[in-house]
Amino acid sequence: PGLSPQQECLRPARPPYSYSALIAMAIHSAPGRRRTLSQIYQYVAENFPFYKKSKAGWQNSIRHNLSLNDCFKKVPRDEDDPGKGNYWTLDPNCEKMFDNGNFRRRRKRR
Repeated sequence: PGLSPQQECLRPARPPYSYSALIAMAIHSAPGRRRTLSQIYQYVAENFPFYKKSKAGWQNSIRHNLSLNDCFKKVPRDEDDPGKGNYWTLDPNCEKMFDNGNFRRRRKRR
């Protein structure tokens, strides 16, 4: 709100991906195919400038998707792995949701 037309043009466009797709991309790209919540935030902000500039609302949506979507599994840290929080992984049964690395939103069938 209150942006000039020039500022409006410079603002990055929202990516065509759902939050669950963004999470899956983050996990998919990680060594060991697992990331902590803060690593997921970091991946999204670094790879999608739209989210780097936006306020924290998207982080709420990421947490919401992680906790409610059965495709994401929480994995406890190993005892010899210092740090905060659990890791999140992608359920192998959900890999086919993102066939051939296609993370774009699917059109709803009519």
